[in-house]
Amino acid sequence: FLKDKPQEATIQMHRALIDTVLEDQETDTFVSESERIQLEEKTNRQLRLRELLLQYSKNASLIVLSMPIPRKGIVSAQLYMSWLEMLTKDMPPFLLVRGNQTSVLTFYS
Repeated sequence: FLKDKPQEATIQMHRALIDTVLEDQETDTFVSESERIQLEEKTNRQLRLRELLLQYSKNASLIVLSMPIPRKGIVSAQLYMSWLEMLTKDMPPFLLVRGNQTSVLTFYS
């Protein structure tokens, strides 16, 4: 399911979202074309996840989801935020959870 290519409409929706932050020499906050191409597979995974959430969780009271983990220096803040926007746009209430890969267990005896 998740490895399937997202629908063209979903890809176009994301493209319209990031068109405003594609490489622009006037600012230093942008998504470069090389970054977009390099991370296309990861972007498509997030877009496909959006489609699955719409299909299976559109009527949920709350969606709880682990946030995608950005790689510092690999994924720009703008591209990462576009992933989060696509995951949560027009969805029921969303709780994005992020940990630090440390196991935590609280036990009272």
